[in-house]
Amino acid sequence: MGDAEQRRGTADQGLRPAATNREDTNMAFSAKSNKDGTEYYLYSVSAANGKTRLYHFAKDANKKDDKSRPEADLPEGYEVSENSFTGLPILKKKK
Repeated sequence: MGDAEQRRGTADQGLRPAATNREDTNMAFSAKSNKDGTEYYLYSVSAANGKTRLYHFAKDANKKDDKSRPEADLPEGYEVSENSFTGLPILKKKK
């Protein structure tokens, strides 16, 4: 499995891997929803205390926001899951 495929969502958490036809290696980690097929991209923002990173998913791959930055990989110790009601991806701590 190549680096681009490893950065994408995983099927074991109910998400389909995102398309791997992107050449840009600086793209944000992405996961595709099983509910509606929408692709979501992982971003992080620094909390007010400057120590904590808050993670969120967005539909826009090229988000124009001063505070958020794209994340190429999942944070250590976390996995992607899908909210069964809304279909939105969420980060959960690994068990």
